[in-house]
Amino acid sequence: MVNRPLVQYVVATGRVVSESRVQVGSEITGVVTDRPVREGDHVVAGQVLIRLRADELLARQREALAALTQLDDVRRPRAMADLKQAEAQLAQARREVKRRQVLLASKATPREETERAEQALAIALAGVEQARVDAASLGPGQIEEALIRARLDAAEAALSKSVLRAQFPGTVLTRNVEPGDLVQPGKVLLEIAHDDGVEILVPVDERNLGLLRVSQQAVCVADAYPLQRFAAVVHRIAPSIDAQRGTVDVRLAIKDPPHYLRDDLTVTATMETGRQESALALPNDALFKKRGTQASVWRIRHGVAREVRVSLGLQGGAMTEVTSGLQEGDWVSTSVDLTEGKRVRVIVHGSNAALPDAETRKEVPFKF
Repeated sequence: MVNRPLVQYVVATGRVVSESRVQVGSEITGVVTDRPVREGDHVVAGQVLIRLRADELLARQREALAALTQLDDVRRPRAMADLKQAEAQLAQARREVKRRQVLLASKATPREETERAEQALAIALAGVEQARVDAASLGPGQIEEALIRARLDAAEAALSKSVLRAQFPGTVLTRNVEPGDLVQPGKVLLEIAHDDGVEILVPVDERNLGLLRVSQQAVCVADAYPLQRFAAVVHRIAPSIDAQRGTVDVRLAIKDPPHYLRDDLTVTATMETGRQESALALPNDALFKKRGTQASVWRIRHGVAREVRVSLGLQGGAMTEVTSGLQEGDWVSTSVDLTEGKRVRVIVHGSNAALPDAETRKEVPFKF
């Protein structure tokens, strides 16, 4: 057994995803009249994405505006005129009552005429009160104007829903609508990726969960650009496991995103999960009966093969660290097709090579 540098990796394939994706849909039912964007277009906040036919909504808005204009130009002036007329009639009724009372005192008129004048006065008073109430309700900022403005606000709010706008800068990923389509609430019309940035979503076998840590370094290669590598770092590990696939989602932040990255581009990520500058290691082919961090090897000592249980540390693609069970200088067979006590003759060529005798031609020992 010899000391050597050993690096442990977890390799998985995932896809480039935007840190934020938004599905755009309509809040109302309507027919699409215009769709000025398409896949790949970059949009800015406030840009029009889709327009819906809004004839009925426009009619409601115009009706509310007309009612507001009528209130300002017709109903309010008329109410003020009615109030002045009622006040004039009240003044006339009061003068008539006084005149009748004088005549009644001199017995120049019958009492019935005075009573009719007093009744007319009461009616005039009621008319004035009603005219004042009507004029007050139609005044600026009063209940009638508030009701009409509420109708106008509701009509304009509904009308605004007929124009779908981008809420943030981003790139259109998909479109599922064309002019003439009837759309309804709940249907996804567009998908937009936020300009905040991209990351790599990698589903990793759950058996490797114990090896993963936030801030571990990774080297990534896109399938479409196999000769170009870029660096990433583990920045989020999902708190749950996908029971159907037996994987855990790992998100990698890209330190310096290359220009060619696109959403859903396939990427292979090699995440460094451990490193030892000096480790006692042996080839993975030498291990058998492996369970977790325990395995068996055939140790060759005095020309005899013996099964030995060893504890494992870092596990690389070709070599695995042995933390206990073997010592530096031990010979181990790289073939597991041996039996306990079988004799093996080791012939050393150079510093770390060996050949078996004729009886054990398939068992090539490896020196630690």
